Order: sequence, then C-alpha cells, then structure tokens
Amino acid sequence: MKRLTPQTTITFALIIAALFSGCTKDDSNIVNATSGSRDDSQATIAEAPATTIKVNDFIKDAMTDVYLWYNYLPTIDTRYETDSKAYFEKLLYKDDKWSYITDNVAEWENSLNGIEKSYGYSLAFGGFVDASGAATGNYFAVVEYVYPNTPAQRSGLERGSIITQINGASITKSNYTELLSGVSVTITKGTLTTSGISNSGSFSMIAEELNLDPVILYKVIEKDGHKIGYLFYAQFIDNFNGSLQTALNYFKTSQITDLVIDLRYNPGGQISAAQYLCSSIAPLTNVSSAKTLVSFQWNDKYQQYWIENKITDQTTVPFDNSVPVKLGLSNVTILTGSGTASASELTITGLKPYMNVVMVGDTTYGKYTASITLKPEDIYTNASTYTDFSNWGIQPIVLRYANAEGVTNFVDGFAPDYLVYDELLPAQPLGDLSETLLKKAVERITNVPITALKSATTKFKFKEFDRGFSKFDQIKRNTPINLKNDFLKR
Repeated sequence: MKRLTPQTTITFALIIAALFSGCTKDDSNIVNATSGSRDDSQATIAEAPATTIKVNDFIKDAMTDVYLWYNYLPTIDTRYETDSKAYFEKLLYKDDKWSYITDNVAEWENSLNGIEKSYGYSLAFGGFVDASGAATGNYFAVVEYVYPNTPAQRSGLERGSIITQINGASITKSNYTELLSGVSVTITKGTLTTSGISNSGSFSMIAEELNLDPVILYKVIEKDGHKIGYLFYAQFIDNFNGSLQTALNYFKTSQITDLVIDLRYNPGGQISAAQYLCSSIAPLTNVSSAKTLVSFQWNDKYQQYWIENKITDQTTVPFDNSVPVKLGLSNVTILTGSGTASASELTITGLKPYMNVVMVGDTTYGKYTASITLKPEDIYTNASTYTDFSNWGIQPIVLRYANAEGVTNFVDGFAPDYLVYDELLPAQPLGDLSETLLKKAVERITNVPITALKSATTKFKFKEFDRGFSKFDQIKRNTPINLKNDFLKR
C-alpha cells in the first residue's frame, strides 16, 4: 500500500488483509449476473448488467472491510443496483459527506498529486445581497487566486477579477462548474462600479494539463522590528515538499521572527505533506523526540489488529526529525476560512498542543477523518477479474484522527481567534499588507495598527454559494493516506 513517509508507513494490509478481515476476495466470489435466486419482491426487477454487478461487488467488498462505519452498512442486493455510483451513495453513513467514487481513477489520482487539466484559478461564486440577505441580481464569480504560468494568468486574470458570463450566458447554479471543469470557455469580465458590475469584454481560454506547485507565494515582511515570513500554500502535496523546503530555508536564512501560513483556500491533501510542514516549524524538542502529531482511530477490527500486533505506524503519525529545514518556532499564525479543510485542519490541531497557534480569518470546514484510494487491483489478485472495470476507484473514509490531547470530531470546524472576513469586492493582493487577513495578522504580531494601508471598501455585500478550484475539490478534502505508487501487493 502507499506510505505516509518511511517513518509512518500505512501498509497495504488494510486493503488486502484477508488474514483477519476478509477484504481480499477469491475471484470466484464475484457474483455472476445470472446466478442467485430472487425473492418475490424482486421477481419483476431486472438484474443489472454483469459488469455493473462486478463494480457493485468491488464496492461492497471494500466497504464491508475497511470503511470506518462498516457496521452501519445497509443490506442491499448488488444484483439489482443498475447505477454503481448511486449504490455507493446508498452505503454511506449519515455523517459521511466525504467518501467518493469515480469511473476515471487516473484523472482523480493525478489531481490529488497536483496534475490537473485546468485554467489555473480558484473562484468564489455568488452574488450581491441586500440588507435582509436577499439576492439582488445575477450570480457572478470572483477570482480568489491564480497559479502562475496558466491560461488564467496569461489572460490577465488576478485576485479580485470578476466574471459575469460563461459562453455568453448568465452564471447560474446549473452551469457555474463549467468555469472549473470545462475543456474551453469564453468568459465575460466584469468591472466593479459605484452602481454594481458592468461588463468589460470577453475572451476565451483553453484548459491545459498543469503541474500545479501549491507553494504559490512566500516572502519576508519587515515591520516594526519583526521579520515575518508569509507563505501561501494551496494544497498539501508530497511531490512539492521540495518547494516547501525552498520557502522554509529562505525563512531560516532570513532569520524570521514570526511566521504566517495562509491556508484560507487550502482544501487539504496528503497527511504526509502535513507531517512535513508541521515538523519543519514546530519546537525542536518535540520534533527531535518524535512526539505524536496525530493518532488514528480505525474501525474496531483494524484498530484491534494494529494494537495486538504492535504496528504503531498504523495508529500514530509523529513529528519527523528527518526534515531538512527546522525553524523551531514557538508561535505560528494561520490564516483560515471555510475553504480550510482536512490536512489544513490537521496542521492546526496537530500543532496546538506544542506551540501557540493563532488563527486569523473565518471558521474552518470541519474535516476530522482520513481516507484511502482503492482500485479493483487492490482487492483482486487476478487481473482478468477486473479488466472491464479497472478504471473505477473509491475513496472511503477509513479513520478519524485526533491530536495529542484527543481533540477530534470537530464537525463544526475551528473558530478563529480573530474573525476577519476575506474581502473580494474589491480584493487586495495576497501577501500585501492591505489585504484584510494578513493586515490583522501583522497587527497582532507587532501590536502596532496598520492605518496607512486601509483597503478600499464597497457598499455591496457579496454572498457565496460555492467556491473552489476544480471538480475534485471534494476529494482533496479527504485527507488521503498515501498517494504514492509504492504499495505492497500480496
């Protein structure tokens, strides 16, 4: 199976642990479309196609074994489920809003590793509202941030840019995702005026397959006797720990006194990347002694197995003393919002027992569980068994995590220490002292008000109904355990 790090391997035994859980199936256990008998209530119901039944059984085999809430699964005859995605949704526990299924697992896995066909921007979708909160006009999108060297950046879009139309049509809740997942798009830009938004021209973009480095911006701000490192980090991805190292080394050589990490739009990602970041900034004594960052709670049979066999790297993620840069800080400020989820929240809660973590922004998403990616090849030993559905994959929730003080199940997210709204109309550049969240963070660090850089305001209130970067935003919140291709096969 894929690994957290060499120190915290999550072995593929959780997928193929037939010795104690029965997840691995003999190929003969896959139901034949014409086998079995029906009761009277099913006498007039046609069975699903053979391949669909195979997909359904793959889902059932995995979920009944490793799913965190496996003991709550309903009893459903897979032979009569003609829509495998709908069948998967029927299995989910009432509190589970994260488990995911796809019939294009390669594209999905690429996205989790930062490889994505995209325009290269993150958007907030919504519209103006009046004092009562009622909508006052059409929906529009506002750019939150842009990756460099992408179609969006080359088209002149930047933080605060407004989009009013998609392919000549108004933005609605039915078509807005075309701005994130389309192959090509024509957008109409808008300009904020004293009376609202006016259209200001159109242009087209073609999506490109991008390798998206989540370390988008880092800098040192010298203010009132402080050297403040600022890092904007868009997603937790192992492949780009080298970029994190570059930023952190710059902070170290600059001898920063304080650190601000901007996670307001970070949906999460790999636990091992969070382990890397936390180990790079936490107090040295805690890192060198490999204190517990977070612990895992699997379903009862897996948890019992790990404990009885003393497999501690399946139940604990420690700080990693092997990280190349160690800042050894006692304080960190984290900028947050509703988009701060999963591994971002793990970073916050994991660090809190060991250092002063100050949150500036808005309440986080509320994601305290982790998942694994399962494909048919992870379940069945004979490749001929799944040749007709090898492109399917599921990402079920398999555990909840807790910090060293036992904090878990934070379904309502973490409330900030300083509530500051992310102003997008108009928006100030990320990393600029006029930007509302960073301004407040620096004021708190220096204890000196920033009065000369007051940001512009607007009389209009903008209410979001959604935000995000791609169609895979949901699974990026899943805190996937291991995404490397170094899993073990038995």
